[in-house]
Amino acid sequence: MGESKSKENKFIKGAAILAVSGLVIKVLGALLQIPLNNWIGPQGMSYYGVAYSIYSALLVLSTAGIPIAISRMVSEHIAVKEYRYAHHVFRTAEIIMLIIGSLSFAICFFGADMIAHAIRSPEAASALRAIAPALFFVPLFSSYRGYFNGRQNMTPTALSEIAEQMVRVVVGIALAYMFYRTDPVKASAGATFGASAGSIAGLLVIVGIYLLNRKTFMKKIERGNPDTDSMGRIAKDIFIIAVPIIIGSEIMPIMNLIDTTMIMRVLQNEGWTQVQSEYLYGLLTAFCSSIISFPYIITQAVTVSLVPALSGRFKVKDQQGIQDTIGQGYRTTMVIAFPCAAGIIAIAEPILKLLYFAQPKACHDAAPILSVMAVSIVFLSIMQTSTSILQSVGRQMLPVRNLAIGCIGKMFATYFLVAVPALNVKGACLGTIVAYIIAMALNARDVKKYTHAKVNMDLTYLRPGLVSLVMGVCVHYIYRFVTGPLSGHSPMAVNALGCLISILAGVVIYAVLIFAVKAITVDELETFPMGHRLAAIARKFVR
Repeated sequence: MGESKSKENKFIKGAAILAVSGLVIKVLGALLQIPLNNWIGPQGMSYYGVAYSIYSALLVLSTAGIPIAISRMVSEHIAVKEYRYAHHVFRTAEIIMLIIGSLSFAICFFGADMIAHAIRSPEAASALRAIAPALFFVPLFSSYRGYFNGRQNMTPTALSEIAEQMVRVVVGIALAYMFYRTDPVKASAGATFGASAGSIAGLLVIVGIYLLNRKTFMKKIERGNPDTDSMGRIAKDIFIIAVPIIIGSEIMPIMNLIDTTMIMRVLQNEGWTQVQSEYLYGLLTAFCSSIISFPYIITQAVTVSLVPALSGRFKVKDQQGIQDTIGQGYRTTMVIAFPCAAGIIAIAEPILKLLYFAQPKACHDAAPILSVMAVSIVFLSIMQTSTSILQSVGRQMLPVRNLAIGCIGKMFATYFLVAVPALNVKGACLGTIVAYIIAMALNARDVKKYTHAKVNMDLTYLRPGLVSLVMGVCVHYIYRFVTGPLSGHSPMAVNALGCLISILAGVVIYAVLIFAVKAITVDELETFPMGHRLAAIARKFVR
């Protein structure tokens, strides 16, 4: 009993460490994006965006499934005191990662010119070469991460990831600042080199921790039984676990890669110049996507919490509990997603100018793109929720298949819609929405098939949607009311004041109306991120 409790506490502590480190990493990433957009501008950031889309797609091969496979296999063998075998798994994985890292580096570094020309953005080659070393070092770092996680020690992973991100931010900002006034190509390459410098720092930290603990590891390994399985057999077992996870994790990077490979080619085929197409692509990927990612983080935190809650009810065949949990899950995400989308649409340009104040023209041009992209928040949130539901009932591969089908739809939609001059890169946003709608619809069919749950359309969609619409209109006009009389003063200060007052007013209006129409209860508010604190505040005003 005591050992079980100890393991549970260890798991909770490990999960908390990774959650905190994940939050720190996201904050540091946001800190990097703001100065880069202000300094380099849309065209320079288009090179940065191209490099990162290629990098992300290649990185999934080594960071998605294999560390999880290492962690699982190491944990299983340590549990039965097979320390030598667990270490053999780690060493085998290191060799696999070395091979994958070397191949990924070679593709990105030596193929940089070919990739950049194929995408119709030749200047992006420098950024691709600058980020290529990270594709070699991150896989090695990930093998150590999987090993430590398998030993139920999450601290080395957290420390190395934070070190990686801190160095990435400092080096990326420093190099971008050195070159942004004279050469946007070098500035974007400097910014992407931050990832390479960060990966080296992360690897050094985790290897250092490993070496400090090596004697302890070796003592247990020496007492272990001799290995019976060959390295080839262990590698096969690693890939059996890793490949399905890699396939599932590769879908979203592939969606981004579709945009990267198609947008500039289609635009230039339709008569846009290279400079114009790079400018538009930079607006899409750097100025708009970075803002849209914040609501996703919040809704994802809610949907992840669905998995354990629903899994238990499904295990004991509690149909009413399944119905209630699914209904609450959908309502909670919609109560977050609708106002986020409406608020961004209402003051898209002011939000952009608040963050990227040094690029007023780019912010003006990006505002319509951001407004279209904001619509995707609702559809992605529904898809995220249904994905978590299917994962809870043991149907993990169905959402992967459904999103893959959505990607095919996106590919066709993006190709034809980007070619429409009035839409240009907004067509890529619509293509993404098409992908989410297809995946969402297929997920909904599967959820109904395997859970028999029904969703209350009025409570889940209609009420939060209407309240968000009212809030969005209010936010738009409150911003105009605040900033109108101050038009002769500093534009930056006036815009910041207008954003602050209109957003705070929007929060109050939405909170009052959402409880007034009973779209959510105070008790249900506790399922939100920081929900206990929010519920305590709400109980003072809502009876």
